[in-house]
Amino acid sequence: MDDIRREIKYDCSRGCIVERTPQKALNIDYNKGCCKLAVFSWMDGIQTDSCKDLYEVRFKNTRKDIYRNTSGQLLKIGDVVVVEAANGHDVGIITLEGAMVARQLLRHKVDIKTAEFRKIYRRAKILDVERWQEAIAREHNTMIRSRQIAAGLGLNMKIGDVEFQGDGTKAIFYYIADERVDFRQLIKDFAEEFRIRIEMKQIGARQEAGLIGGLGVCGRPLCCSRYMADFQSITTQAARCQDLSLNPQKLAGQCSKLKCCINYEASAYIDAQKHLPDVREPLEFKDGFAYLVKTDVLKGVMWFSYEKNNMSNMYPLNAEEVYDIIKKNRKGIKPDSLQGREQESSEPEFVSAVGEDNINRFDEVRKSKHHHKKHSKNKHEKHRETNS
Repeated sequence: MDDIRREIKYDCSRGCIVERTPQKALNIDYNKGCCKLAVFSWMDGIQTDSCKDLYEVRFKNTRKDIYRNTSGQLLKIGDVVVVEAANGHDVGIITLEGAMVARQLLRHKVDIKTAEFRKIYRRAKILDVERWQEAIAREHNTMIRSRQIAAGLGLNMKIGDVEFQGDGTKAIFYYIADERVDFRQLIKDFAEEFRIRIEMKQIGARQEAGLIGGLGVCGRPLCCSRYMADFQSITTQAARCQDLSLNPQKLAGQCSKLKCCINYEASAYIDAQKHLPDVREPLEFKDGFAYLVKTDVLKGVMWFSYEKNNMSNMYPLNAEEVYDIIKKNRKGIKPDSLQGREQESSEPEFVSAVGEDNINRFDEVRKSKHHHKKHSKNKHEKHRETNS
């Protein structure tokens, strides 16, 4: 019965499990699986003198920062702590410690010797956790009401998320706007409505997708919520150099912007294209002109067809052969026909996850069983003839 009366809530926005026991006690457990921008501690247990008192503290969604432990308490990953804020105090969860903190600072180009870190006051007490959960419970209704107020003022902006400070005295309103917004009256209305200090923070569409989270078309969590902290500009040129289909529905992510993963392999394709010839005119052979219809950039193979814009009869040539044919054409030499070459296979290449296996094995098994039955039948008839 105790297990039935327990109230368990999975707070994926802060990466924790909130449990209310039958005795009305509140337990907070860190849940790594729900943590956005999570970092795997592959240097677990390794301590360094430069960052022995530094800890990474995570708040809502992708907001996290490095703090210095001045409490004198022994802290570990998963502890709920009270930390210093601009006004008052905030509550968060420790998600990283040890040498990995130094790696994170190096990644974000922060100098440990000169940087000033805010303080960790103490491990959170029961009163701190209760007040923190009360503030969290106000976030959703505050976001809905703030959108109504902004719409009433006719402001061209979208409030994507609201995050309360741990002590409940301040809230951060994350908003998206394509143009400059004068929200001075909005802040006054917010302060009067919610009776808290207001901070307006503008974010982009990619940052909003990171705050919300979700799964991409690849089946994995969105890169913006899983590990990306810096967002680079992405252009359609990166898609063109990879011969991707310029379909907005396929190239756009959940943020309605170009997918961040388009940039991942763009540099590899640009380097590979440097080794390919620039074919602007058809290649001339003894039996006619051959037009470039398709290019495999990474393999360095170019397909040509005697019919322009026709991909039915294509002949592959590697980059060296194309270079040689272009040189011959400039000298007035026409190579032999391509028709003696092997055309592109119409069957798509298939490599199974096992590597050595093939999907045709089912046909072979069925065939072998039929052959086995036929062999057994002949053997049985031969045995019957012998007995007779």
